[in-house]
Amino acid sequence: MRRSALKPPPGEAGQDPETPPAPAPEPQRLRTEFPFELPRGYVDESGTVHREGVMRLATARDELVPLRDVRVQENPAFLSVVLLGRVITRLGTLPSVHDGVVEQLFASDLAFLQDFYRQINAEGHTRAGVSCPHCEQPFEVELGGSRLGES
Repeated sequence: MRRSALKPPPGEAGQDPETPPAPAPEPQRLRTEFPFELPRGYVDESGTVHREGVMRLATARDELVPLRDVRVQENPAFLSVVLLGRVITRLGTLPSVHDGVVEQLFASDLAFLQDFYRQINAEGHTRAGVSCPHCEQPFEVELGGSRLGES
């Protein structure tokens, strides 16, 4: 007995010649830089206040290299200063941003940047939805680590 090949219905393998192919989806771009505005601002040696800046996403290298820094080894609290100096790409009109600039920030600005770092490096948020084990009521909890580089 001879078998005949079945013709696939339109829209399946070997698509109907009258139907144009669907356009290729736009490639999704990953956002890697995020603007911020400091609560107080960095004051440079001439008295200019710099408040607007840009922070990029951290890489594994950004989190590992500061661990070899002698200042971090002697004082682990210095980790966030070195790390922020690596990921802040712009602050006002400063020609460059480095850990020496971060060291001179007001404490409120440093705290703001630490929180901002956690937020952008945790896919935009550091909160997770959970349920109470007793009453099963849903609520959110903060997942941010205590220090930068320690999530």
